[in-house]
Amino acid sequence: MSEQSTAQQGSGTIPGRGIFAFPNPVNEYAARITAALVVVAAVATLATGFGLGLVLIAAGFWLRVLFGPRISPFALLSVKVLAPRIGRAKLVPGPPKRFAQGIGAGLSTVAAALYFLGFAPAAWVLLGVLIVAASLEAFAGFCLGCAIFGLLQRRGLIPESVCEACNNIELRRL
Repeated sequence: MSEQSTAQQGSGTIPGRGIFAFPNPVNEYAARITAALVVVAAVATLATGFGLGLVLIAAGFWLRVLFGPRISPFALLSVKVLAPRIGRAKLVPGPPKRFAQGIGAGLSTVAAALYFLGFAPAAWVLLGVLIVAASLEAFAGFCLGCAIFGLLQRRGLIPESVCEACNNIELRRL
């Protein structure tokens, strides 16, 4: 694979992959920056008690899960503006990152629903869990969703074909 096509995949512009395509591989730095932006938004939402912030956070996760980084404001900022300033991309497999985004979408959606159903304390607890997970990714480089993905793959609940690079160390050296 050429460096140009690898860079395109890392930026989410994979020709012919359809509207619901997710890049594979992804730039680890862009993923970490996106997680940091989620932390900032989530902490601001928690600090202000702004319930609509939960909806905006959930919408961002759903945009990233469904469309990759192509239309999510946080992902676009990370992929197109901030990550390129760091330098050469550090590429990692995409499927675990998409899985992690899916967990974030689920948690934030349930938190928003709980908030608007009158269970604000439970919503804030879920948002706290999300802040911890996103902080681990952003500041320590540990993707909790990716770790769960790997565990499920080792247990046979996610087929090896979903992420061959996750199972083959040689394929990780992109």
